[in-house]
Amino acid sequence: MISRSDRKEAKNATKMSENEIATKALDICFKIHRQYGPGLFESVYEEIFCYEWMKTNIPFVRQYPIPLFHEAIKLEVGFRADVILDNKVIVELKSIEALADIHFKQVLTYLMLTDLKLGLLINFNVVYLKDGIHRIANKL
Repeated sequence: MISRSDRKEAKNATKMSENEIATKALDICFKIHRQYGPGLFESVYEEIFCYEWMKTNIPFVRQYPIPLFHEAIKLEVGFRADVILDNKVIVELKSIEALADIHFKQVLTYLMLTDLKLGLLINFNVVYLKDGIHRIANKL
């Protein structure tokens, strides 16, 4: 879970909705995919995405360690989120042949652990990016 203090400390947090943030993120993904297409490493798409996102001046964190609490123990790193935009939207980037059910469940788990509402699971390794985009909502 992202602590309340981490959320309060987010620099220049915006009042944008999750959907507005997701729209901006997808616009960037479409731009990247139009320019480079499928076939690159996931880390390349992540690097370019973060570079382009910086231009929006909307805060984000990359490869952010999320702790996991289990009863009386705290694991400092339960998982690392690829990108969290404005402490509102998790973006999980892939560049694989096909997404499996586990990838969708993984993002849902991330949303539950962070108390965030919206995740984007984006697979760049497709001919048409629209086929690689999946919105996952946490019903809290």
